[in-house]
Amino acid sequence: MKNSILIGILSVLILLLSTVLPARAETTKVCIDVKDRTGQPVKDAKGKVKQRCKTMKKHNKLEGTQVPEKK
Repeated sequence: MKNSILIGILSVLILLLSTVLPARAETTKVCIDVKDRTGQPVKDAKGKVKQRCKTMKKHNKLEGTQVPEKK
């Protein structure tokens, strides 16, 4: 009796945790050179080109069937 109650509680907890905690999406770091008004790259004191970096989510394309052509 206790085992069946324990299994029931664990299954409910696993179900709740799987819906509450979303899967982490893959992220990539993208860096773009900073440019001034004239389009020239901006350099810092050491002479390196300044970059603006962001982390973006990586979206996976889904496989699908091709749409038939109209005649």
